[in-house]
Amino acid sequence: MPFEATTHPAITPFNRVWPKGFLWGSATAAAQVEGASHEGGKEDSVWDAFARIPGAIANGETLKDAVQHYHRMPQDVRIMKELGLDSYRFSTSWSRVRPGGRAANAEGLDFYSRLVDELLDAGILPWLTLYHWDLPQALEEKGGWANRDTAYRFVDYANDVYSALGDRVQHWTTFNEPFCSSLLGYAAGVHAPGRQEPEAAVAAIHHQHLAHGLVVNELRSRGARQLGITLNLSNSIPRDPSDPVDLDAARRFDSLQNRIFLDPILRGAYPEDTLNDLEQFGIRDVIKPGDLDIIGTPIDFLGVNHYHDDLISGHPVAEHGDGHSGGATRPTSSCWIGSEDIAFPSRGLPRTAMNWEVNPDGLRKLLVRLGEEYATLPPLYITENGAAYDDTVSPDGAVHDAERTQFVLDHITAVGEALDQGADVRGYFVWSLLDNFEWSWGYGKRFGVVRVDYSTFERTVKDSGLAYSRVIASAKASADATVNA
Repeated sequence: MPFEATTHPAITPFNRVWPKGFLWGSATAAAQVEGASHEGGKEDSVWDAFARIPGAIANGETLKDAVQHYHRMPQDVRIMKELGLDSYRFSTSWSRVRPGGRAANAEGLDFYSRLVDELLDAGILPWLTLYHWDLPQALEEKGGWANRDTAYRFVDYANDVYSALGDRVQHWTTFNEPFCSSLLGYAAGVHAPGRQEPEAAVAAIHHQHLAHGLVVNELRSRGARQLGITLNLSNSIPRDPSDPVDLDAARRFDSLQNRIFLDPILRGAYPEDTLNDLEQFGIRDVIKPGDLDIIGTPIDFLGVNHYHDDLISGHPVAEHGDGHSGGATRPTSSCWIGSEDIAFPSRGLPRTAMNWEVNPDGLRKLLVRLGEEYATLPPLYITENGAAYDDTVSPDGAVHDAERTQFVLDHITAVGEALDQGADVRGYFVWSLLDNFEWSWGYGKRFGVVRVDYSTFERTVKDSGLAYSRVIASAKASADATVNA
């Protein structure tokens, strides 16, 4: 009898058996979706003020209406339930909860309380982020994150939110992507508050770390049990691993993108090379005795935001863009302080509308690397992953966003492969639930798995959202089958 090869079906997001309890969610940020920028007692955030600077936001667009989530929240929760989401990751707005950085605003807290109740009634786990970049403008006028006192004001704000929601919210994220709110906001000037001051950026990094540690300690003392932070992380890949110039450029990129955030939180210390690189900007001066003990307080989970990885060179290249230039027409600076020579050669890969390379295997490598390099690594959650594409509504009324659909499925596949290699990943949140205000790009870049018509605010689930919903349904069905077997 001739030998017959046995073939096995490829493992896809639809037929993989996911770990029991793996969370499937989606995410937004208050400033990007809520609108009602001066309703319900809310006052200016740094983004409201930044949007008034000529040339800061593409087409002069503002956060005034965003996508009206503040007024359409129950409808949006119904969409989440229809998609089958286990969890919704949202942020509370500091400038809504404590307008002007002053006392708690009951009306603002009530909105988030109603949101949490809507989610729980729909069987959706609330996943709360305290800071997604909307510092009250009044605190920025006192120095913002370059002022150490802001870390202590963050504790006041966190306590207000916990007092209102701590009886129902289990998962508390202190910061989303401090890289952006420090280096893009205080060094590059691409993000609010639009400053281009390297020393202020370094101070902002440290003071946000301090605020994180203070809040983890404070909320844990009040009974919170699931506390973490979300970082945007990338692989740093030298173009020529045999070239010392490329190797050093990759080291410096890794320092500013990854290790300056990971190491203080997971190891209780800044990397020595980072301290040396940034000494000229005063990094050692802002670190006070006891700070790193506070910052290194153990966390219960680490959120990983990942959109692309980076090929790095220390030599000039024609393609120098790093994807952080934004939509501003006003002059900006490099966010790579002290390393402005870092270059980003193209690998010839497909790109999204943000001009970011698409490389799903980079997510697998990142997740595996984290487990290999950090002995104290807590469980991981992919808290943002997604892509902007220039999708449109077809004559049939649907949004056939094939590129985004493939992006999401390929990256979920990469998460599964990382699990196979031992990465402790507990959940995946697609970015974003809704098309929204994409920071300095205004409304010109669409990340949503649900389309928003910016003239009527009508919501339409895109093909990517439908595909994601099928992944979730398949995962739940396989989990049920495993339990009942």
